[in-house]
Amino acid sequence: MHFSIPETEVRSGENGSTYVAYNIHVNGVLHCRVRYSQLLGLHEQIKKEYGNNVVPAFPPKKIFTLTPAEVEQRREQLEKYMQAVRQDPMLGTSEMFNSFLRKAQQETQQIPTEEVQLEVHLSNGQKVRVNILTSDQTEDVLEAVATKLDLPDELVGYFSLSLVQESAEGGYTFVRKLQEFELPYVSVTSLHSPDFHIVLRKSYWDTAYDNDVMDNRVGLNLLYSQTVSDIERGWILVNKDQHRQLKSLQEKGSKKELIRLAQTLKYYGYIKFDPCVTDFPEKGCHVIVSAGNNELNFHVKLPSEQMKEGSFKVTRMRCWRVTSSQVPVTNGSANPCSSAKCEVKLELAFEYLMSKDRLQWVTITSPQAIMMSICLQSMVDELMVKKSGGSIKKMQKKRLNGALHRSDSNQAVKSPPLLDSPDPNREQVVKLSTKLTSVSLRGISASSSNNDISGNDFHGNYAFEGIGDDDL
Repeated sequence: MHFSIPETEVRSGENGSTYVAYNIHVNGVLHCRVRYSQLLGLHEQIKKEYGNNVVPAFPPKKIFTLTPAEVEQRREQLEKYMQAVRQDPMLGTSEMFNSFLRKAQQETQQIPTEEVQLEVHLSNGQKVRVNILTSDQTEDVLEAVATKLDLPDELVGYFSLSLVQESAEGGYTFVRKLQEFELPYVSVTSLHSPDFHIVLRKSYWDTAYDNDVMDNRVGLNLLYSQTVSDIERGWILVNKDQHRQLKSLQEKGSKKELIRLAQTLKYYGYIKFDPCVTDFPEKGCHVIVSAGNNELNFHVKLPSEQMKEGSFKVTRMRCWRVTSSQVPVTNGSANPCSSAKCEVKLELAFEYLMSKDRLQWVTITSPQAIMMSICLQSMVDELMVKKSGGSIKKMQKKRLNGALHRSDSNQAVKSPPLLDSPDPNREQVVKLSTKLTSVSLRGISASSSNNDISGNDFHGNYAFEGIGDDDL
């Protein structure tokens, strides 16, 4: 998660006095507004619980009213403080920190604690309505959905809740996986748009875990609906012969057999992101990135209009990081994720072993850069757990305990170590404004293969030089 405090506001207090509010953004979206005194209170609590040696430095109190320059300095210091706390594997996952953010989110949106009905979407478009409290955290909502679906407790950890944006034209964008520091009801309703909703999907990458899920009737149905939906969206590559086989299995109601066949298809279990920009193999290339099978897959359109495809294995990445910057809005339109005339520009950069003893930085400029980073981290988490002989249940517990590294702004996140890093400086890249083409979400149809972007816009199976399929 990317934490930032890009702006401050002067607001009126209850007694008519004014104060400075610091706007905490998560992934470029306003999460909450807090006062300095609130953050100081959190800091004192953390110190009391964990000791002075663990807690990062906190900006000191001032006796007199702050000048604009001092407010800006404090904003920068508080931003660094919040990032440091979040990045700490112990502090960043502590209930103290998470409950502070949940309470601040609810207070900022001025949503009282009360019983409500929340809609959670399944992959096939079906809606599950659960009765919750507005103050229920992500884990509570997930458990409520599992109970409503009659999903066994031992399978709850195989699924997660994500915030997605689905347009009337068929666009389907993953915004983020819902975290333990937010309230799902508040998060989705505060966006004030019917395009955003919460969706339930499997939370793992390794297809071997499919066997655990398919042994249960409810788990099988959830995995089946997600598989059919991914095929229909064109996220899974299907040729005409495979399409006929899948259609036949669907008509017969052979759910396990359909999933087994889908597991053999290209891009099964991948998440496809919106079109964006990369500097590889050259600056300014338009690219569609997909995450799955322990890799980032690139479908690249070169400036020469040539189409190429290649994959970057997570086991060949030395580290990666997400950075953000404020850039002017050129069209002058208002942007809900930014200050008055600026918007947040996000970049994911990873250092990749192209060949023996040659590391190179690759940069992706995308509003979904943090989601990509989270995908990479979860792949590494699974690999590490599997290597140690653990299970998906242990992996979920380990994440909650914060034992694994996190990715965040300006913070390198290491995958299995390779070589020393060269100079990380890299050029800025341009922004892409194109959108995904519309797709159908009504089961497997004869047009599903035509909706696959790799079938229309990117041809061939070109592999970038130095990028192999073998892991180190």
